[in-house]
Amino acid sequence: MRIAVLGAGSWGTTLAIVLAENGHDVVLWDHDAARAKKIAAMSENARYLPDVTIPAGVAVTATFADALDDAAMVVFAVPSHTVRATARAMAGSGRAADAVVVTGTKGLEEGTHRRMSEILIEELRCAPERVVSLVGPSHAEEVSRHIATSIVAAGAGEKECRAVQEAFGRPYLRIYTNTDIVGVEIATALKNSIAIAAGILDGAGGGDNTKAALVTRGLTEIARLGAAMGARPETFSGLAGVGDLVVTCLSRHSRNRRVGEAIGRGERLDDALARLGMVAEGVRTTRAAVELGRERGVELPIIEMVHRVLFEGHDPREAIQMLMARPPRAESAGAPPPGGKEERR
Repeated sequence: MRIAVLGAGSWGTTLAIVLAENGHDVVLWDHDAARAKKIAAMSENARYLPDVTIPAGVAVTATFADALDDAAMVVFAVPSHTVRATARAMAGSGRAADAVVVTGTKGLEEGTHRRMSEILIEELRCAPERVVSLVGPSHAEEVSRHIATSIVAAGAGEKECRAVQEAFGRPYLRIYTNTDIVGVEIATALKNSIAIAAGILDGAGGGDNTKAALVTRGLTEIARLGAAMGARPETFSGLAGVGDLVVTCLSRHSRNRRVGEAIGRGERLDDALARLGMVAEGVRTTRAAVELGRERGVELPIIEMVHRVLFEGHDPREAIQMLMARPPRAESAGAPPPGGKEERR
């Protein structure tokens, strides 16, 4: 089929390559005309994926309407803070009105706290079944080089999820379907905040014991907020939950972990982001997650502490000590605390 991929960063380029390898007619859109021309001429996205060849089946354009023309599937791989504007432009174009819409973007929108699929449904005014979230533990640097990866296609539409599974599945890219799009999107958004915390820990000289505790308790926070949003508990033990959390907290490819590491070494946030040269979704998501947690009455101590370090000037080492000094409690949410009285978790 003809498929439009909106966003020529590392992940958008990788997804375009995957689709072309499966024989689809792919158009990759980049908002920067000069960069689009360069990618097309070199058959390579040298900025994000050096030495990875883009197949001939991928056309590259900076003309939005051309990308959407006759598309049976539209893939959003733009940064989270531009998803709404991009979807609004798509709706205004009148093109691809019946297409299956796929979001490969992870995050929460600042201000509204919307998940990516919610934004697409709102702006495109489409049925929820048409929108599928394609996410999981998947660094573009590895998928583009055919390193074995498993991810999740999540959505309310069984037919649409299967269509995405079939369109993107490769011998090196195994895709599972999941109907819990709320849990999948909450998990893959908030794991970026925990990954920043893991990087802060690394930069501040933390150890493996501390990292294990951070990742484990971070997953508890994510699942706690997910439950408040109506997600299924088992989602957080799957690929979108523990899988994406582990790879993002531990991998050298993780942008969010690298930003956190710079902060842990004492760099300013603006300097760390400038040196990264790419979007670290966890920075914006941390703001939205803290607001959402407070709105829902859900305690998120690690993510709250990341917020304090990033935006309120707290010292990273003091932040770690403050987390460790919190009142003792039972690990299981169903177990009574010392003394027998119930406590907020």
